[in-house]
Amino acid sequence: MRPTAVPSDSVPDIAMRPVRAAVASTVVADQQRSALDALDLAQVNASLRDQAPREIVRWAASLQRRAIVTTSMGINAAATLHAVCSEIPEVPVVWVDHGFNVAETYRVAEALTAELRLNLHVANPTMTAARLTARLGGIPRPEDTESHRWFTEQVKLLPFQRALDHWQPEIWFSGIRREETAFRRHLDIVSRDDRGLLRIAPFFYWREQEVTQYVAQHGLPTARHYFDPTKGSDNRECGLHTQSTRLSA
Repeated sequence: MRPTAVPSDSVPDIAMRPVRAAVASTVVADQQRSALDALDLAQVNASLRDQAPREIVRWAASLQRRAIVTTSMGINAAATLHAVCSEIPEVPVVWVDHGFNVAETYRVAEALTAELRLNLHVANPTMTAARLTARLGGIPRPEDTESHRWFTEQVKLLPFQRALDHWQPEIWFSGIRREETAFRRHLDIVSRDDRGLLRIAPFFYWREQEVTQYVAQHGLPTARHYFDPTKGSDNRECGLHTQSTRLSA
């Protein structure tokens, strides 16, 4: 008995099913992206202005988009991690470990990871601190423009870019606060960075003393000292929030 022939008009339909599914998925993703882009940030920020940090995180979680939270593991970094991870326990925590941290930072990182059960992912430079300082003759100062720019790219910007490439987030939770730098005074609780990320800062309007009290209230581990080799002073940006173009590795 000869096998029954498959009707010729059914073959294209079967073959096209994966294509149609892919197209439908792309359409949904584009619609979601458009909805995120269409957010009225002035209205959103006005509605969140007096909300507690965890309420802000809940609002962001309701958007149901891919998210990350970044941390320095520095002074009072525990506050943002606690607020975000209490509401979204599985969120990837990206720590750009530039390699020049003091021992206390690593002890705090271990304690916070255990206590908050962080989904921690460490982004490291491709060069060790020893190799970088040998190549540059030490840590370059901000006024050494070219050396400092290259150094910042190596220890901060490129590791962060690799993390973004991996996680492909649409939402970026950050611990930045308005009082910290001149650049941040022009931002808000919710802002868009030049890479298209929706940046959310739950503690944006809090003072340092208020954040310290939050950390103490929740009994969170925190560092007393922190060293960022890219900044030179506390009121300078390290580049993560001001970077606008893709770097070449």
